[in-house]
Amino acid sequence: MKHDHSDAPPHELLAEVRRLRRELSLAQERIAELEVRADVDPLLDVLNRRGFERELTRSLAYFARYGTRAGLIFIDLDGFKPINDIYGHTVGDALLKAVAATLVSKVRASDVVARLGGDEFCILMWNADQNLVAAKALDLETIIAQAHIDHNGANLSVGASAGGVALRAGVTAADLIVEADRAMYARKKSKRT
Repeated sequence: MKHDHSDAPPHELLAEVRRLRRELSLAQERIAELEVRADVDPLLDVLNRRGFERELTRSLAYFARYGTRAGLIFIDLDGFKPINDIYGHTVGDALLKAVAATLVSKVRASDVVARLGGDEFCILMWNADQNLVAAKALDLETIIAQAHIDHNGANLSVGASAGGVALRAGVTAADLIVEADRAMYARKKSKRT
């Protein structure tokens, strides 16, 4: 709405400027809040794919500049679809929350946990070489298998397959996620044989 203030006294103009500044400040706060929400999975309160790819891109720039060690673990839940099919999505969501909480509690505060979508998670690990990343991926498989929820007397849990890669220069965040995904699938295939 356009206001004509050409005949308004100076004190009214100052009051209008103060009001507009307050509105602008509130709008800027709301935009910042929405930007943060756009990067977080609303169900699990961890980063979503968008937020994780942004964080991984920043991390790759840091890695390239300072040469620190870091790795990426890709996790796919085993046996999650039957939980959703048999017990419903509400129960599946509760199990996803239990898995996410377990992951967050079992990594270092400097590490980053994200849900890429569905039953896929990624973890960015700092100060980790390929050997530590591989060992942590195996450890997380065991830890996730122990996470469970109780539903009407049924103790529900899922397994997991995890694979990891070390960060290196000259690749994109998307490339690293694909490589870690391949490592996870290689692990999943090795468990079947």
